[in-house]
Amino acid sequence: MLRKPKYPKPKPKKVSLTAKLDKVFSEYIRLRDTREDGTFTCISCNRILPYDQADCGHYINRKHMSTRFSEKNCNAQCRSCNRFDEGNIQGYRRGLIAKYGEPIVVMLESMKNQINKISEFEYNAMIDHYRKEVKRLKREKGI
Repeated sequence: MLRKPKYPKPKPKKVSLTAKLDKVFSEYIRLRDTREDGTFTCISCNRILPYDQADCGHYINRKHMSTRFSEKNCNAQCRSCNRFDEGNIQGYRRGLIAKYGEPIVVMLESMKNQINKISEFEYNAMIDHYRKEVKRLKREKGI
């Protein structure tokens, strides 16, 4: 007969660091793409919505670690496009080309399958960096 462990196993450290970085990085992207009036333009459909309705949309899916935390791969996106329209990838690609140019989009697409292992030190450094950026942007934009 199998026994249940009395205490849950602790999560591996990298999993919790990834979750922390995801949270602060997402907030940074949404703040970065928010205008002074507290609105943002969806990268995919160009709708203008308030900051609190922004998602951090990824052009290349988050499962690809080589682009998961790329600032050019991640942009403010409305919840409708990000969650219900499978990212509205065609609109997202057009928006990226308009914002950064086609060579950057092609570079992101080519990076998709590269292997990228992030060390605990790198996770902690990125978490610290983006926390400072979030604080700065909140102060600058009054959010």
